[in-house]
Amino acid sequence: MQRREVPQDAERSTYGGHRKLVYAVDDAGHYTGVQSQGWEAESEATRLAIEEFETLRDEAWLRAHNGLTSPLEVHMYDRRMDVPLLAGASGIWRWRVRRHFDPSRFARLPRRILQRYAEALGLDVATLTRLPARRSRDL
Repeated sequence: MQRREVPQDAERSTYGGHRKLVYAVDDAGHYTGVQSQGWEAESEATRLAIEEFETLRDEAWLRAHNGLTSPLEVHMYDRRMDVPLLAGASGIWRWRVRRHFDPSRFARLPRRILQRYAEALGLDVATLTRLPARRSRDL
């Protein structure tokens, strides 16, 4: 992409008034950094991804409220993470993360494991172990 072709769609941007560094080819044929205000396709993809995580969070909240999953799954989706991302951030294998969605297993986790999840999610252990207040578009 040429430097002059870098999208500048501030109206639809999901950057919140910020700009993003992208690389484009200048007139001399060299790659150079260019500030972009965003573009429609990227904004739409971001919006759809956020909606998907909100849907997953709301479904997980209902399961947790009914005792079918642990608060870990709700917090994971609320932080816009999935199992592979949480596993990588916490250093806990994917299959173990999925096992910890079981409320009875989650309740027995040692504090050191809870602390790893809490750090990966940017929460404290007390918040991690509680089901958050429901935040849904349907309420």
